[in-house]
Amino acid sequence: MKKALFIILAILLLVYIGATVYYFTGKKQGETVCEKVAIVIADSLERKFLTEKEVITYLTAEKLYPLNHKMDEINTLQIEEALLKNVIVESVEVVQSVSGKITIVITQKMPVLRVYTSGGNYYVDNTGQIMPSTLRQAIYVPVASGNIEKSFAISELYNFALFLQHDAFWNDQITQIYVRTPKDVEIVPRVGNHRILLGSLDDFETKLEKLRLYYEQVIPKTGWEKYGIINLKYRDQIVCTKR
Repeated sequence: MKKALFIILAILLLVYIGATVYYFTGKKQGETVCEKVAIVIADSLERKFLTEKEVITYLTAEKLYPLNHKMDEINTLQIEEALLKNVIVESVEVVQSVSGKITIVITQKMPVLRVYTSGGNYYVDNTGQIMPSTLRQAIYVPVASGNIEKSFAISELYNFALFLQHDAFWNDQITQIYVRTPKDVEIVPRVGNHRILLGSLDDFETKLEKLRLYYEQVIPKTGWEKYGIINLKYRDQIVCTKR
């Protein structure tokens, strides 16, 4: 009798636990309404290209803003895909909580180069894509001008600019890039009144290392004003032209 009573009580307890779990994780989740939306622009202190208000306005226009919608009707993947259409956005993650909160975390792209051509101007971002020049915040990156096709800007020039950004010395020293042709590129330094001829951007790391050695070993002896042109086109040598 006691054993049968114990079994009945155990079954009732399991039924109670199962019903409780279902209520809080199943039924309740399905009926929970999104009561709060948190929009986190992860790098907003460094880059102010996108605002929370703009995100809300865009999602509302696309009928994707989740506030006051049932949690089980909110398509987080669709929200992510919609926001990724913005050329300023690099990544998006949308997270649901059982308490009825949606968190949208956005990472913005970062320009590494600004390009000026006769056909207009634009940025190239850290993913190698074109960004519009009409950003609300001024970004100080190297400026490239001259005869620049977009295909060249997002390939060879992009790789060069990305290298500069990741090297503290060259990021400070090189401010302008002039492209006569893809095989005839010049750079303008921040310090020193001289032109630097790179030729093509092939093997630019080696060419810049030669220039670094020139700055370290030659400039202290000759000064900044002796040479007006520093030619790095030739393998294993630097050709300097006096003013």
